[in-house]
Amino acid sequence: MQIDATGCARGIRFIASPNFDERPGGCAISLLVIHNISLPPDQFGGNGVAELFTNELDPEAHPYYRTIHGLRVSSHFYIPRTGEVIQFVPCEKRAWHAGESCWQGRSRCNDFSIGIELEGSDSQPFTDSQYRMLVGLTLELQKAYPIEHIAGHSDIAPGRKTDPGPCFDWKRYRTALAASR
Repeated sequence: MQIDATGCARGIRFIASPNFDERPGGCAISLLVIHNISLPPDQFGGNGVAELFTNELDPEAHPYYRTIHGLRVSSHFYIPRTGEVIQFVPCEKRAWHAGESCWQGRSRCNDFSIGIELEGSDSQPFTDSQYRMLVGLTLELQKAYPIEHIAGHSDIAPGRKTDPGPCFDWKRYRTALAASR
């Protein structure tokens, strides 16, 4: 996998999300934000996440979907439990993943971050395949952009968000990153 000049990763599936816009001029990508998501909640393997990010989620398909119908959200990347990597928004564009957020005194984290969603929840461990692909993707993003920091959604939206959650093994992730350099 390699990130091209438009911010698209070669060699992975791309599903275009309409939920993005332009980044502010002169705003370098310096933050990577890790999330977790599962739709329906705590259920894995379906198409709910892709449908949410492409505004195609059927509110009648599951009772929970009625509560999020009309949300316009996206992420640059999504890593299901199988370890596949799917891109929804080119990195050069601003995906709508962080919401109201602040990192080290800077608000509007979508302006200067890349979002990666892991299929998961706060109550279940992530898979070996997800960690392996997350590390590989992170390394490629660090080659392409001046990423200075990696944070969880809970770090940039404390009190509002909990992901990637207590089951995300930060030590494992950081150790694997360091070993791969």
